[in-house]
Parts: sequence; C-alpha cells; structure tokens
Amino acid sequence: MKILVSADMEGATGVTWPADVLPGTPQWERCRSLFTSDVNAAALGFYDGGADEVLVNEAHWTMRNLLLEHMDERVQMLTGKHKSLSMVEGIQHGDVDAVAFVGYHTGAGTEGVLAHTYLANSITGVWLNGVRASEGLLNAHVAAEYGVPVVLVTGDDLTCVDAEGYAPGAEKVAVKDHVSRYAAVCRTPARTAADIRAAAARAVPLAGRYTPVAGGPFTVELEFDAEHLAAAATVVPGVAPSGERRVSYTSATMYEGIRTFKAVTTIVSSAVEEQYG
Repeated sequence: MKILVSADMEGATGVTWPADVLPGTPQWERCRSLFTSDVNAAALGFYDGGADEVLVNEAHWTMRNLLLEHMDERVQMLTGKHKSLSMVEGIQHGDVDAVAFVGYHTGAGTEGVLAHTYLANSITGVWLNGVRASEGLLNAHVAAEYGVPVVLVTGDDLTCVDAEGYAPGAEKVAVKDHVSRYAAVCRTPARTAADIRAAAARAVPLAGRYTPVAGGPFTVELEFDAEHLAAAATVVPGVAPSGERRVSYTSATMYEGIRTFKAVTTIVSSAVEEQYG
C-alpha cells in the first residue's frame, strides 16, 4: 500500500503569519520544523496502520521547505519544482492507494488562517463548476480522476469544515482554531503530532483505488483584485473574460484543468507590480 502526502505549509502547526511561510525569513526557518513534525506524524501514522510506502510531495512555495533529515527513514520525499500536477504530483502513475492533504488551508476570499488559492494574494475567489474552490477541492477532483481517495486532511478548523465538502469520509485534524486570517489558537506540536499520527493510522482502512471518476467538463472561474491581472490571464489559450476582474475556462478533464490553472497563476503572478498590485 502506497500513500501520497501532499504537504502544504499554511495549515501547519503554529503557522499564522506570512513570515512563517515565506522562505528565507527567520520565522520560516523556525516553522519548517513544525511543518516537518506534522508531515512526519502523518507518515508514522500511515506506517502504524499498515502502509508499505509513504511518498511526500512538497507543495508549498519553492517546494523546498521540509527537513528531510528529520523524517522517518522509510519516507521518500519529492521536493522542488516543476511538476506536471504540482501539489498532487505522483498521483498519476497508478500506484498510489490514497492521498493525504497535510497543512492545507481554506480558499481565496473565505475565512481561514492564511486563506488563499495558489497565489498568496491577487486572487479573490475561485469557483469550480459554480462552487467556491479551495486548493483542497481542486486537488480532490484531480485525485478522483485517478481513482485515489482523500483519506486525511489537516489544517485549521475551517479547513476541516471545507474538507467535509470534498472528502466527507476522510479523517480530519485541526491543529489550530481560526481567529482571523493572521491569528489562531494553536495547539503544541507534541499534541498535534499525536493527533495527526492517530488519525493517519485510522485513515489507512479508507485507502484503496476505485474506478476513476470522469467528472468533466470542468469550468473554472477566477476573480482578481485588479483588472490588468484578468487581462494577463487571457494570454493562456482558452481563458476568456467572464465578468469584472474575472476570467474563466473549461477543460474536459481535471488533469487539463489544474494544468491550465497553474499556467494562469504563473502568468498572473508575473504581472503583479510591487506597489500597486
């Protein structure tokens, strides 16, 4: 049995502030160990439950944040850019029996600690077939297309609520409770590691590939905080204006949909001006 862990950082234990997740800052350096503790706890729990392999895919920013030397020796880690499926890279090879979303967060334009969707700012909302979408929802649809269940989600309490919409049967662990976008009531790493490990062990019986779900077509709509960013997004073939500061596109599969989404966010991020956005 092989489990893929998609590891993001904003939803990690103790993380509440941009500097906590911005590579190169003193706070990021400190929070890397907290992030690693959450991910390692998930891996240990999966091994406790009988998993044979755990592959961790780094999914935050530079995708070079976790401390490999502090992970269980059985873990393998996929680190660095660039990847065809970004946050869920590795799911497409037919050998993954389940995926865990560790350190996840809520989507752009919603309540939640460090809430966003792919870009830290600039995007004020994302909708998938009319439903407001977090990274968790988008990635869950990719996983479904490969017949891989989401069995564990960790993050703040509102992330766990969000996960009820796309993975109702998954184990969920809140490592902190939302107060504002930049504040939370946090549990200690000793406590969250124990909670995550126990939940991961309970999640193992949920693993097992199923018949892939072809849920397309998928229409993705994005709203930005400035008109010129919407205009920049239309450089991507198939992306068209859909309203004030909005663009949309339709893909036959979520594989295509998430790759187009990545192209849009990459181009938009390059169009953001330092002072005026």
